[in-house]
Amino acid sequence: MEENGDPLIVRVGTFFMVLGAGSFFLFVTSDIADKVDFDYLFIAMLLLVVGWYFRRGKTPPPASGRFSGVKSFLSKRKKGGDGDKKESK
Repeated sequence: MEENGDPLIVRVGTFFMVLGAGSFFLFVTSDIADKVDFDYLFIAMLLLVVGWYFRRGKTPPPASGRFSGVKSFLSKRKKGGDGDKKESK
């Protein structure tokens, strides 16, 4: 049943975060219309916190290795293998 491998609680967290973002959008829209309704802001904050709480247990994706060449270059440079240092007498 789980097509992408995420547990149900992570999906529910994502749902709450999307609802929080939508509620925040409604708050910004009400501010632009000069009829500020802070209820939208408080609901957005609550939904985003609950969504983050549910999603925080999700494991991060594995590293893809796209920047392994850059990382090895930077690690060699930090170790001093560059050879561009000038000797002063």
